[in-house]
Amino acid sequence: MPAEVVDGREIATAIRRDMRREVEVLTGTQGRPPGLAVILVGDDLASTTYVRNKGKACEEVGIKSVQIHLPATTSREELLDILHGLNKDETVDGILVQLPLPPHIEERSILEAVDPAKDVDGFHPSNLGGLLTGHPLFVASTPLGIMEVLDRFQVAIEGKDAVVVGWSTIVGKPIAFLLLERRASVTVCQQWTRDLDQHTRQAEILVVAAGKPGLVRGDMVKEGAVVIDVGINRVAGKLVGDVDFPSVYPKASLITPVPGGVGPLTVAMLLKNTLLSYKARGSLPRKP
Repeated sequence: MPAEVVDGREIATAIRRDMRREVEVLTGTQGRPPGLAVILVGDDLASTTYVRNKGKACEEVGIKSVQIHLPATTSREELLDILHGLNKDETVDGILVQLPLPPHIEERSILEAVDPAKDVDGFHPSNLGGLLTGHPLFVASTPLGIMEVLDRFQVAIEGKDAVVVGWSTIVGKPIAFLLLERRASVTVCQQWTRDLDQHTRQAEILVVAAGKPGLVRGDMVKEGAVVIDVGINRVAGKLVGDVDFPSVYPKASLITPVPGGVGPLTVAMLLKNTLLSYKARGSLPRKP
């Protein structure tokens, strides 16, 4: 029986609708809406599109979006000054630095300068390290979106064999720890893994985030597996995932398409992190 296909856009719409109602109530009691600051350095086309979409999503749920667009010639010191100001700004609950940064700015030093309590992207070492103990303040949006899919479709995780293909700090490593926290047996594969198909065929839950179009084919997937495709690749002007959808679809029990699968949930979970920060911070100004 062919797989059930996840409609990420529909789930994201439902999340934003629920958030809108909650934000309206909290804004009335707290005297201000949640605030998300997004910093874009340079004019990368994809990054500009992402930032614009995040601004629209914020507007839809009632979150105040502060977009700071800086020229590509901005120095590391100038960017750090802006970050320090946002860290102190009590109307800003979340800070996101859009990656990639220009080559002359070291990303690590910038990400480490964000207040961990406002790091709604989940990239600060304190939050990444918190995954080891199961107590991060924030988890990166894409892994959260994956867990949202698994939970909404009531996928059993405890005791299952999970395989993650890709080991980035943005997706692969965080989702591996989240699955471990839910008591799955997790194998992480990467470009040096030999006989990748021997690992993927054992997976009851398969997450593919390698950045290689069509990497996983139908003959590499266990019958009835849950397949989460995180890859976003442009091939001949068309967006495709890391999973060869036509050959995997007949074998999987649940599958996320590209586009329209995990992608729309990434922004929705970023907004949820911003709302979480807003509610958690103790210095919220209140109406008299």
